Amino acid sequence: MRRARLTYKGAYHHVMNRGHGGEEIFYDDESKARFLDILEAKSTAQKIRIFTYCIMDNHYHLILENSSGKLSEFMKQLNGEYGTYYRKRVGGAGYVFQGRFKSTLIQEDKYMNMALVYTLLNPIRAGIVKSVRQYKWSSIRDYFANRTTSFIDKEFVNKLFGQKEVLRDLVKEWGGRRLPIKMTRPACRSLGVGRGGEVLGDERFIEKAIRRFDRRKQKSRSKKMRKEEYDFSFVKRMIKEFERGKGHKIERIDVRTRAGRTLRDELLVLLKDEAGMPYSEIIRYTPFQTLKYSSLGQTYKRAKAGMPRA
Repeated sequence: MRRARLTYKGAYHHVMNRGHGGEEIFYDDESKARFLDILEAKSTAQKIRIFTYCIMDNHYHLILENSSGKLSEFMKQLNGEYGTYYRKRVGGAGYVFQGRFKSTLIQEDKYMNMALVYTLLNPIRAGIVKSVRQYKWSSIRDYFANRTTSFIDKEFVNKLFGQKEVLRDLVKEWGGRRLPIKMTRPACRSLGVGRGGEVLGDERFIEKAIRRFDRRKQKSRSKKMRKEEYDFSFVKRMIKEFERGKGHKIERIDVRTRAGRTLRDELLVLLKDEAGMPYSEIIRYTPFQTLKYSSLGQTYKRAKAGMPRA
């Protein structure tokens, strides 16, 4: 029996899959272009946000958000349709991809930066090019550019790095380093949840991710309420309690004042720590819309540092 993926709606992932037995299944420009067409169609249909891609000759990498909660279905359709195309063109029989896709859960902030840069550096590690911008089959040229035809969420990446020079310098600095992947199996055993998976993040994030994943599994067994409804009502109740306790509607928080910024920071910590919301969702609320996406992480850290310990 296959174990469930460590994921939840809104989770960020580094996804990779390779050709069966190391076979070069993306062996020319036509095959890579076809894979991109399928990627665009399936990510649109399943409402999965794609931030970064890199297609090599025998494997591919994606950085994405499980924004609809349909990651497994999206990957099944992506690999299935490309596999059909490949067999029709090349012939033969049997598996095209080497088993299930590999998925690493990603924490935001610096860990997302690491994953993006690592993915873009694949052609350099393989000795194909000397500069990432020379490689045709990655999303590197979409960032900080005026291209309007790309289906990837380049604005997310632009906000994450802030400036083109920051991304360029991180690519140069990262070099041949590996990602600091952690296995969640020990934490899963201690919490009595599943069998674990790979995570790019700190220990606190791992524990929260496992608990959110477990709540998703429990809710999937119940027909009373969908998970997305539970999450929405939970956040809504939390905000109402915050508003009652502070005597302010969050839409009326004046962030131009010190008191308003303090309230905003307290709300940020609440939504991040208690609700487990990603910054991409938090920034949609009125008090945070004057902030840049890339500054939310630092704002959160400053807010946490300034709060009294329990």
